[in-house]
Order: sequence, then C-alpha cells, then structure tokens
Amino acid sequence: MKVNKWTVSLALAGFVSPALVANAEEQISRVQTALSSTTLSGYVDTSAQWNFGTGNGHLPPYKFGGPDKADGFNLDVVQLRLDKPLDESSWSAGYRVDLWLGPDANTLGTQSVLASGSSDFAIRQAYVAMRVPIGNGLDFKLGVWDSIIGYESVESPSNPNYTRSYGHSIEPQTHTGLLASYRFTDAISVSGGIANTMSSQINSRAFMGSSGVFGGLFGGITGLSGVTNGVGGQAAKAESYKTYMGSIALTAPDSWGFLSGSTLYGGVVNGYNNSVVGTGVGMRQLNAYAGVTLATPVTGLRLGAALDIMDVDSENVIGIDKIDGEIWTIAGYASYQLTEKLSLHLRGEYVDARIDQPLSAHENVFALTTTAQYDLWKNVMTRVEFRWDHATTGDKIFGGESPSDSPTLKNAFVFAANVIYRF
Repeated sequence: MKVNKWTVSLALAGFVSPALVANAEEQISRVQTALSSTTLSGYVDTSAQWNFGTGNGHLPPYKFGGPDKADGFNLDVVQLRLDKPLDESSWSAGYRVDLWLGPDANTLGTQSVLASGSSDFAIRQAYVAMRVPIGNGLDFKLGVWDSIIGYESVESPSNPNYTRSYGHSIEPQTHTGLLASYRFTDAISVSGGIANTMSSQINSRAFMGSSGVFGGLFGGITGLSGVTNGVGGQAAKAESYKTYMGSIALTAPDSWGFLSGSTLYGGVVNGYNNSVVGTGVGMRQLNAYAGVTLATPVTGLRLGAALDIMDVDSENVIGIDKIDGEIWTIAGYASYQLTEKLSLHLRGEYVDARIDQPLSAHENVFALTTTAQYDLWKNVMTRVEFRWDHATTGDKIFGGESPSDSPTLKNAFVFAANVIYRF
C-alpha cells in the first residue's frame, strides 16, 4: 500500500492513528481502482439558423427545432458522459450516465415526476449494465436508457443530418425499466424489455392520472394542437400495466461481398403514454419501426431507409369520447464520403398524419434535407444544411406571425450551420 508523505507526517505527529491512515488509504485505493476504468466524454453542440421569410408562428414540428432556434445563434446542448462499459468477463458489470445541459435538455423531457418546470438540465441515460454467462452472454440494462427503435439517434453528432426527421420525432425516446440483449451470432442479435411507460419522463407510472394537451406532431402538422386543450382526468391504469418492447438486428457477414456490414433492423414498442411531454397524454401508444442500412459497391456511398408508424388512442378522457390518430413516415437516406474530411448527406421523407377523432383531419408533408459536412479542425464537426418542408395537401400549415395566427404557407425553408466539439 502506498501512503503519501503528508499522511505519514500527520500520523507521526499523533493527529491521526496509523490504523485510520491504513483504512483511509485502502478506501482511496478502491475508489481509484473503480474509477480507472471509467471514461469521461461528451460534446458541445452549437448552431446558427435562418428561417426564410418573416412568419415563424407555425414551423415544421420536428424534434429539437421550433421558433426558439429560428433566425439566430444557438447553444443546443452540452453532453457529459461517464461510462464504464462491459468487459469480456462472464460476470461483467458497468454503468453509463449521460447528462444534458442547455436548451435541448428541456426538449428531452426526462425530468422526473417530482420535478417542476424546465431547468436546462436533464438526465438522458443512467443505467447499470450487467452480464450473465448464459450462452454467448446475456446483457442487461437497469435504469433509464434510450429507446431501442429508430434510424436516427438522440445524439446529434451520430446523425447524418443536423435537423431531425419526423420519424425520429414520433418515436419513443427514453424508458425507465429493464432491457435484455443477446447476440446469437455476429449476424443476429435481439433485444427485449419492459418499462414503466412509453414516456421519457423518468419514473413515470401508467397508474398516475394526468391532464394536458393532445398535440406533438399531430398538432404541428394538422393544426389541431388546441382541439383537446385542457381535457384530462383519464382512467388510471393498474400498477401492473407496463410498456413492452422487442427488436431484432440482422447484419450481413463478410461473405456477402460489398454488402458486408449492411444491417436490417425491426422493432415494436407498445404501452401507455402518461407524460405531458411528447405526442399525447394518458393514451395507449404503439410504435413500430423497420430500417435498413446498405453498403454499396461505390466506395464511400451508403444508402438507408426507415419506416415509422405510431398509433394512439385514448380511453375514458373526460369531455371527449375518444381520441384516435395515426402517423406513418417513410424516409430514404444517402451518404457519400467524398474526401477524408468532406461528406455529403441527403434525406427525403414523406409523412402521413391523420386524426379520426375527435375531429377528422388528414395532412401529408414531404421534407427534403441536404447536408454538407467538412471536418477541418481536430475533434470538430462542422455542417451546413438546407431543409425544405412542403405540405402536399391543400391546407397551409406553415408560416404566420404567431402561433395564434392562421398558417399562411405550404412551404417552409431553413438554412442552418452546426458546429460540434467532441471530447
């Protein structure tokens, strides 16, 4: 055991006992051993955005966007990650903590049921990871973890584009629960989990009554964000009512030639949304997802596609017999690594959103996003992006000087610059 000179001097002077010194140094040694395998990483995400025209009352309702980022400079978020990943041992254990600071932390919506208001701070993930030596190793996550479905990540640097897709915006984001993962071979892996609710709110419960607004993407696209304002008090679910999910991932082996590394992914999440954050309040929600990423014979070119479906309905909402709606989106992706530092990314997406009750409405939107990424500085990601959202049906759903004004446009255009430092 190594004892520092200052501690030895205190012991010789009689201020501390040798036994206390030995015990303290042993505890410090244990802490240092535990922390030696923990890594600290993260990123600082900043942006500048120009929305064409003067009316920002009704902007495209994709996640982490909105009027607060329009026509100005932005700090999006700071992420701090403490991570001790699982090692190769049979009974491996670890943990991960992702902390968000900044305006996007409020959109994340993970504030626990005891929190009130927004604070520019949120816990994105916080879980204990464990492995049980069954077969190839059965891995568990217990705590708060990201949703298992989706083509895009909640982490902006991991996505090909700066702005998020509508598909990402309607997917469940974060769950509090238990997730199990198993890899049969390098080509086949599965996950299954149980969580409190569909909600991103930490420790939310399906049996907690609540009230709020039925809005989210439905409200943004159809203009019905105020239709059910103030309704609530729906029947609570029993304590045993939980959210269940499962997914499968297939990866092309090396023997498949240029298709090697391509992936096919599918997943379903079904449960009860009890949060005022997201797409609904106190409603049954089903999300289904299928996505594919394809390697191509063209060096540096990768293609992708994603299908997202969300179906919601309410039960016993006071004042309204039933709320029933569905959104599905289909998106195509193309990424081309032109040089070591320069890459180009394209996303096209079509959205079909409808509400059958309480007021029939149906809107379709097409969105095209082009992004150029040039990494000139070490550890820095720099992107410029142009996005066009177009209402393909007859209704005007964008524009307007304020949210209380009627929409005036069928098209919305945005030009954005994004600079991220990763450490």
